[in-house]
Amino acid sequence: MSAFSTAGAPLLLLAGSSNRPLAEQIAGYLGVQLGDAEIGRFPDGEVRIKLKSDVRGADVFLIQSTCSPVNDHLMELLIMADACRRASALRVTAVVPYFGYSRQDRKDEGRVPISAKLVANLIEAAGVHRVVTIDLHAAQIQGFFDIPVDHLFASRVFIKYLRQLALEDLVIASPDVGGMKMAWGYTKRLDDAKLAVIEKRRLSGEHVEVGFVIGEVKDKNVVLVDDIISTGGSVAKAAELLREKGAKRVYVMATHPVLCGRAVEKLRGAPVQEILVTDTIPTTAAIERLRVLSVAEMLGEAVHRIHSNKSVSTLFQA
Repeated sequence: MSAFSTAGAPLLLLAGSSNRPLAEQIAGYLGVQLGDAEIGRFPDGEVRIKLKSDVRGADVFLIQSTCSPVNDHLMELLIMADACRRASALRVTAVVPYFGYSRQDRKDEGRVPISAKLVANLIEAAGVHRVVTIDLHAAQIQGFFDIPVDHLFASRVFIKYLRQLALEDLVIASPDVGGMKMAWGYTKRLDDAKLAVIEKRRLSGEHVEVGFVIGEVKDKNVVLVDDIISTGGSVAKAAELLREKGAKRVYVMATHPVLCGRAVEKLRGAPVQEILVTDTIPTTAAIERLRVLSVAEMLGEAVHRIHSNKSVSTLFQA
């Protein structure tokens, strides 16, 4: 929690251009209007920002996913934060539903950057006092910041939907060993759900190779859970392997629909019953079995609790 009090400070929501529909839903949940900001480009492509709403003494929440085009949206966030700071905002909270540049979170080989740490430094340097985000690609990225980070989980939204489906013989599967902790978190919140893990080797940024399944999936309803669908290769190959091993139905739940490259083509051909994503990133992908669940209520409640100096930890429960 911030060292200073925001008691009595007006709440102001500002949105970048990356996901205005989500920002409008958050504003609707809170019963407020989005603040006015002019976002444009100079002739050479540089980002141009002008705040039209008065931010002096306000508790400002900047809503901006750093999705494609990633660099443009990241710069919008940084420049808007700088504008708020220079216009005497009391506090600036960056609500970043999808935190880009999160996949390089450590030096796993020589001469590579730690991009996630660099972006964390940039956000702090721009004048942000607090960050709210959902399903970081690596949870330790929270530690790259020296300001409070509220790391929310889309499992709260997905589990609600899963309970409505009331699937029998349910198995929660991770598409790789790295996602096992996330999958285990689902099994703890779903009665009688079992755990499975798929052995995967990444050959390149777009190509993966799956090997075997750890866990029993024959004649089961299997739900693959992940934080990101990027090129779709991992999900498609994992679903094929699960069906080969006798899974009755395969569902996919992934928080962030990055969907780049040939992802749409791969997902259309994947042997899955339904693909569930959230609106952290706006998507208009023409995939018949794709369903988008909204995180607006969860983010709106987080904004309300932060602004009111209330605990956010209750939102970590499914």
